[in-house]
Amino acid sequence: MSSLQPTMTSNSSSNFDEHQWVIQMRRSLEEELEEEAEIPVSIFNVPKTLMASDPDSYIPQQVALGPYHYWRPELYEMERYKLAAAKRMQKQLQSLKFQHLVSSLIELELRIRASYHKYLDFNGETLAWMMAVDASFMLEFLQIYALKEGKTLTRVSSRMSHLAHNDILRDMVMLENQIPLFLLRKVLEFQFSSLQLSDDMLHSMLIGLCKEISPFKMMEELPNVQLSELTHLLDFLYQVIVPKLEDFHSCETTEVQDEQDAKKGEENSFGKSSYVKQFLEEIWKVLSKLNKGPARLLKRVIFSKPVKVILKLPWTMISNLPLFSVLKQPIEYMFSSRDKEGKSENGSTLNSNTNFDKPPLVEEITIPSITELSKAGVHFLPTKGSISTISFDVKNVTLYLPTISLDGNTEAIFRNLVAYEVCNASGPLVFTRYTELMIGIIDNEEDAKLLREREIILNLKSDEEVAKLWNGMSKSVRLTKVPFLDKVIEDVNKYYNGRWKVRVGKFMKLYVFGSWQFLTLLAAILLLLMMSLQAFCSVYGCARIFHVNTIS
Repeated sequence: MSSLQPTMTSNSSSNFDEHQWVIQMRRSLEEELEEEAEIPVSIFNVPKTLMASDPDSYIPQQVALGPYHYWRPELYEMERYKLAAAKRMQKQLQSLKFQHLVSSLIELELRIRASYHKYLDFNGETLAWMMAVDASFMLEFLQIYALKEGKTLTRVSSRMSHLAHNDILRDMVMLENQIPLFLLRKVLEFQFSSLQLSDDMLHSMLIGLCKEISPFKMMEELPNVQLSELTHLLDFLYQVIVPKLEDFHSCETTEVQDEQDAKKGEENSFGKSSYVKQFLEEIWKVLSKLNKGPARLLKRVIFSKPVKVILKLPWTMISNLPLFSVLKQPIEYMFSSRDKEGKSENGSTLNSNTNFDKPPLVEEITIPSITELSKAGVHFLPTKGSISTISFDVKNVTLYLPTISLDGNTEAIFRNLVAYEVCNASGPLVFTRYTELMIGIIDNEEDAKLLREREIILNLKSDEEVAKLWNGMSKSVRLTKVPFLDKVIEDVNKYYNGRWKVRVGKFMKLYVFGSWQFLTLLAAILLLLMMSLQAFCSVYGCARIFHVNTIS
C-alpha cells in the first residue's frame, strides 16, 4: 500500500528511525492485510503545482489534525486546547478511561495507515494517542454545528468563542489536515449507547458544518450521503457539493444523438452551396435596394456572364485564383454556417461521444467573460442548487448559475476541494471544471459586479477581491471533460460566436487589422483604382468634364 512507502516527511527526514521502519514493515507483511486492502487512500499530499500557487490555502495556520503537520512548532500553542478537549472527553466516558479509547484505536492501526498516502513515521501507540486527542478536539468543535440545542452545546460554544474560530474552521477543511471519519465514529461509540445514536450525532454535526461553510448556501435539499461511504470531513463536503455524473448520462446521450443528426442534415445542405455564391448573395441583398448610378453598373459587373462562369467552377479551383486565394479564408469565416454544431474556433469538436473520453485541449476551456456575454444579449439568472443546476437556455438566451456565497474561507475551501478531486477522482474532475468555468467568465471586477447584481454571487468582499479570488485559482494539474458542463460551454460559445456583431468584430481584428495579406490586397486595389482614374483623366480630361457638369 502507498502508506508503507518509505517517503520522509519534511519534519522527520533528519530523524528517520530505520529500526522502527523495519519493524513496521515486518508487522505489515506478517499481519492480515485483507482489512487494509479494503481501505482506499483518501488523505493525500497536495500536488506541488497547486501548493506553489498559494501555500497558505493548503498548510494549516492554527491547528494540526493528523500526522502530516503534527510536529510544526508554530502549531504547538493549540496542543493545550486539544489536551483540554481530551480531558473533557475522558469525563464523558464515565467508568472507562481514555486509555481504553487509545487501545481500541491501536487495533485500527493498519486502517489508519492505509488511509494516508504518505508513510507515517510513528509507532502504533504514538499514532493512536495522536488520533484519540485530535478526534476529541475535532468532535468537541463540531458539536457547535449539531442540529439540536442543549446545555452542552451552549457550554462548548462559549469555550470556543475566544479562539480564532474561522481560522480553525479553515484548517479543518484542508486536505493535508484530515483524519479518517471512521475514527470519529469510533470515538462517538464510547459516548453513546449504540452505533446508530453515534452516527446520528455525527451526521447532524456534518450537516450543520456543511451548511455553515458550503459556498452553495442556497441549496434547497442536501443529498443523502451514507457515513459508511465517507472517508473524512472534506470528502463529506465534496460529496454534498459535487453531483454524480451518472445522473446526467442518459439525458446527455439523447441530446448528443439529436445534435449529431442535426449536424448531418446541416452538413448535407451546406455542401451544396459555395462560399462565393453566399458572398455574392449577401452583396445582392444590399445592391438590390440601390438601382441608381454606380450601383446599377456594379450589379451588371457582378452578374455578368464572366462572373456566372466563375460561379459554376468548383470552389477548390476558384480558391486557387490570385484574388480569391487571399479572400478565401475571410469569406469562409464570415459566411460559414453560424449554427454548425460541435466546432470550436480552433476546429476541435466538442459534442462527440468518443471525444468526451479524451482530455480536452487548452483552447476548449475558453469562454467569453460575463461582460462580453451580456453585451451579446445573454441573460444571467441564479439557481438554488449545486453545480448540477448549471445550464444554458438557448431559446431564452439565459445562462443559469448556482448562487454562491463568498467569505474569508471560501478560497481555501475551493482550492482544497480541487486538490482532493485531482488526487482522488479516477473520472472527470467535475468541481475543477466548474472552477475553470468561473475563471473563464470572470476576468475583472466589472464581471464580478454583474454577477453580484444578478444575485449569483453573494459576497462579503469587494468586486475587485472577488475577481482576484477567481483569477488567482490554479487550474487543474490535468485537463478533463465533464459532459454536462462542456455542453454549457459549447452552447454559450456557439451562441456568442454566431452573433453578427461578434463575427464582424473578430473579422476586422483578424483579417483587416491583423492580416498583412488582406491589407496588401486592399492597397493594391486602391493603387489600381488610382492608376485607372489617372489614365481616364489623361484621355478625357477630368477637369473639363467636372467643370462642364458644374456649369450645367
